[in-house]
Amino acid sequence: QVQLVESGGGLVQAGGSLRLSCAASGRTFRNYAMGWFRQAPGKEREFVAAVDWSGVVTNYANSVKGRFTISRDNAKNTVYLLLNSLKPEDTGVYYCATGASPYPRSPSEYDNWGQGTQVTVSL
Repeated sequence: QVQLVESGGGLVQAGGSLRLSCAASGRTFRNYAMGWFRQAPGKEREFVAAVDWSGVVTNYANSVKGRFTISRDNAKNTVYLLLNSLKPEDTGVYYCATGASPYPRSPSEYDNWGQGTQVTVSL
């Protein structure tokens, strides 16, 4: 089982930036892809971004496209999410997860999850 630890969350004003990190245990990732999701209170967990094992193929939710960037460093077993031009609606707990398929999108296509890191965007 892969252990994932998210970090980098915090409080930021609208228009600001954060970089989230997700460190995986071991020297290799268990599955093909890594993804980021977020969840606000009372809402369903939603897809944010994903990257394949190579780091070449990425996928983003329309709501974050052009503002967020997902990347990975396989040598460090770490995936990153750069959040630029943050909006209050970006507020939520951000989770990283390992994918169970090469190009997963839905939460059901991920099999290991971190505990999340809180991102709060103020006005």
